[in-house]
Amino acid sequence: MNAAPVQAAASEAALLTTPPPAKPQTPAEAAKQFEALLIAQMLRTARESMADDGADSTSETMFDVAGQQFAQMLAERGGFGLSKVIEGGLG
Repeated sequence: MNAAPVQAAASEAALLTTPPPAKPQTPAEAAKQFEALLIAQMLRTARESMADDGADSTSETMFDVAGQQFAQMLAERGGFGLSKVIEGGLG
């Protein structure tokens, strides 16, 4: 059995993963990171509910990374407003 396709898929997945966000320095940063995490989980759950069984792991990884980036961007721009509520509870 040839291990090259498995190694190629693993290296593609490594390239598509995003580094973890930096440790928050303020309650506002922590609240935004938490809101981004919640949004990303909501997107992942919605995508999984619509997913077909024929999807490959590379496309799943790509969509997961895109969802994380979208969630982070959305949270940075105010998101659903949860970060303000969370920040108020932390501060």
